[in-house]
Amino acid sequence: MTDLVPAASATSQSLLASARVLVVDDSRLMRLALIRSLRELGVESVAEAGNGLEALERIRVEEFDVMLLDIEMPVMSGTELLLLMKSEPALGRLPVIVISSTEQIDTAVKCIEAGAEDYLPKTYNPTLLRARVTSSIDKKRLRDLDAQRVRQLQEEKELLERTQKRLDHELDEAFRYVRSSFPPPQNSPLKVDWFYQPSTELGGDAFGYHWIDKDHFAVYLLDVCGHGVGACLLAVTAINVMRTQALAGVDFRDAGAVLGGISNAFLCEKHNDMYFTFWYGVYHMPTRQLRHASGGHPPALLLGPADAQGQRTATQLRAPGLIVGVMEDIEYESETIDVPEGSTLLVLCDGCFEIRSIEDGSEGTFEDFEAFMLHSGTKPTGLSDLFDWGRARHGEGPLDDDFSLVRVSF
Repeated sequence: MTDLVPAASATSQSLLASARVLVVDDSRLMRLALIRSLRELGVESVAEAGNGLEALERIRVEEFDVMLLDIEMPVMSGTELLLLMKSEPALGRLPVIVISSTEQIDTAVKCIEAGAEDYLPKTYNPTLLRARVTSSIDKKRLRDLDAQRVRQLQEEKELLERTQKRLDHELDEAFRYVRSSFPPPQNSPLKVDWFYQPSTELGGDAFGYHWIDKDHFAVYLLDVCGHGVGACLLAVTAINVMRTQALAGVDFRDAGAVLGGISNAFLCEKHNDMYFTFWYGVYHMPTRQLRHASGGHPPALLLGPADAQGQRTATQLRAPGLIVGVMEDIEYESETIDVPEGSTLLVLCDGCFEIRSIEDGSEGTFEDFEAFMLHSGTKPTGLSDLFDWGRARHGEGPLDDDFSLVRVSF
């Protein structure tokens, strides 16, 4: 062993100066020799322990960057200490350099297999000591940095999970609020039910129906472009205007006037360039006539009463009209149709039929919808059956568009 201290790089010297080293040896003279050598290398913080048990007690309560560990010691040997450290992950991160004599090389190898970082012969020189200690400290710093990054990533993951959980809860609350804004099904004097399933947590479809007076019954459905919070808010706002009849100067028994009023109230230039399609109908009970108007919306479908053979006719209720909100003072035309007793009205969005087939990629048409509803539209499960048909056509996962359908039985 020599006292000559070789020159060190600035990086190496900085690592040594800031390191905390624990020297473990039952020989007081060997500990003093190692401590002196370490301090000559620039290590300022050196602690000592006389056996493995004493070292174990220290590393459980103190932070060290490297341990120099003798193999043969009373009370607890270096090998026993290594095995204990390996069983405790928090202790196993501490680099250990075993001190071995020439005849202990096989034992030193076993110690390395048990988790030691390196070994140092008892007849070492300062260059070898510096190399072993600096290398071990550098590896420890890298492991600590990796552990810190893992902790940060875990904390970020937990934060994201908490945020996602909160958002999911808020979206669920919003979804339930949207559903609660729809009127409940009714059985008298008209039977009305509906089916609603947004393609995402919050969709852009909304609908409603109410009695304007004792003779006039209004039913309506709108479809805002896009999905998500913005589309949902616009849809709910518009449907609340309809439900409360909050269009000044508009006669809600006049379908065309209602379309014009709602279009002026929701000009897309004032609503983040969002627009919507809209279908509105008013049923006059004494005359059994339905007056309707549309703003770029798919037609409603009127199923006639069943004949003697159980067959029904289908009439598409479409009236020409621009998409709602694209410009001011649009005039919308109204059309009127007689509604025989036993008829069924289906008011829908395009998501009820524009469903792409998973088999050949073709998109469903209104005629597909009409054919299905002629067969199943008046069944108690007809609306959910249509949705199941769409899901089967689409395949796994949510549909690409909202699915909204209102059924009125006269």
